Amino acid sequence: MEQLVKQAKRGDKEAFITLIEGQKETLKRIAYAWLKDEEDIADVIQDTILDAYEHIGQLKKAVYFRTWIVRILINNCTRLYRKNKKHAKFEISADEYGEECYSSVQVENHLGHTDVEFHDLLRALPKDSRAIFQMYFGEQFTTAEIAKILDMNENTVKSRIHRGKEELRRQIDR
Repeated sequence: MEQLVKQAKRGDKEAFITLIEGQKETLKRIAYAWLKDEEDIADVIQDTILDAYEHIGQLKKAVYFRTWIVRILINNCTRLYRKNKKHAKFEISADEYGEECYSSVQVENHLGHTDVEFHDLLRALPKDSRAIFQMYFGEQFTTAEIAKILDMNENTVKSRIHRGKEELRRQIDR
């Protein structure tokens, strides 16, 4: 991926397209954790791709491309959320998540292992933890990367993951 980023920074459009294709599903899943409207999600992803294309030259280290583009996505999601908040358009409802955007995960409870759809798990979490869970469990970002992307303290990320796990355990045990 680093080589593709270097090529894209030199203006290679095909390299940029290849990079975006590799990140498209990640961007879609994270956007679903923030927004519910399909059109808004498509707009935010399109804006993110355009922003990344226009500013790829500003990316300092190629190894951070994935973190960088997710940060752009989060900024765009936040901007759209704030813009439309007055219209109550973004009351996140996990029931409206596209099921194809989430993978199954193993959830351990006191009875053993159970397959549970990831979007069903997200439904039980507070809004501020959904994107963190999607990035941590769904996309395998580290807590340090999530903290950098969301511009928060790494310990805050860890505590939201911990509290979220506790909430999920309570939900599963019911």
